[in-house]
Amino acid sequence: MSQHPVRHHTVQISGYDVFYREAGDPSKPTLVLLHGFPTSSAMFRDLLPELADEYHLIAPDHIGFGQSAMPSHEEFGYSFERLTEITLGLLDKLGLDRFALYIQDYGAPIGLRIASRQPERVTAIVSQSGNAYLEGFTPFWDVLFAHAEDRAANETSVRELLTADATRWQYTHGVPADRLDRVSPDTWTLDQAYLDRPGNKEIQLQLFWDYQFNLDGYPAFQEYFRSHKPPVLITWGEHDEIFGAEGARAFLRDLPDAELHLLDAGHFALESHGKEIADLIRGFLHRTLA
Repeated sequence: MSQHPVRHHTVQISGYDVFYREAGDPSKPTLVLLHGFPTSSAMFRDLLPELADEYHLIAPDHIGFGQSAMPSHEEFGYSFERLTEITLGLLDKLGLDRFALYIQDYGAPIGLRIASRQPERVTAIVSQSGNAYLEGFTPFWDVLFAHAEDRAANETSVRELLTADATRWQYTHGVPADRLDRVSPDTWTLDQAYLDRPGNKEIQLQLFWDYQFNLDGYPAFQEYFRSHKPPVLITWGEHDEIFGAEGARAFLRDLPDAELHLLDAGHFALESHGKEIADLIRGFLHRTLA
């Protein structure tokens, strides 16, 4: 039995069930972990007990993902603005006035909206393929940006990103051969089971389309970096072909003191380099929250 068990909760935010994982003592500094597509807070299942001796950790499932509510896209009106509102509602309900943020993939436009609008609440940021610069976009995005321009003409191609092969690719691509055996098949199997729920692919298509509006927020995110100079740790898979390594390096333009670590990993670097990332986070938070 772990000395630091992970606790599982569901609360109502704006009338919707929001599931979150929690570990550690709430009196200690808080780290809020925001997952990406197509996963859930399950991506942090090993990191939470690893850091719970020194930190209080909260990892929610976004609406439409994991164990949180999955209202239809007609009912909820899925957008990154709405997901941000729900996340803020959870943080407020839990009484979290000050916290560090761990942002990955979809977690970045949510977390950076929060940080840039309420900078006084954010103590530090850890970015693992959490993009905030145009340099981060790779050719992977070509079909998604085409879909943003013309949904009907590109929907068939974009639906390929919701298949089992595409989900597995996200976990295995860019992982060195000697680390592939660390990536559990449970990861993509669980994610695909959530994607295959009736109505979920329509939710994901709506969020794919809405992603274009996150780019409108990049100037505000970058101004936040320059003005408030938050401590930032970048732990990014160098072989990530969804958000490329140039997106990691771009942070240094506005945050020259950010700590950049390009790992020999892909998009879900926690799966193959979890211990390394945990050690980097621990050292980083020791230095910045002391």
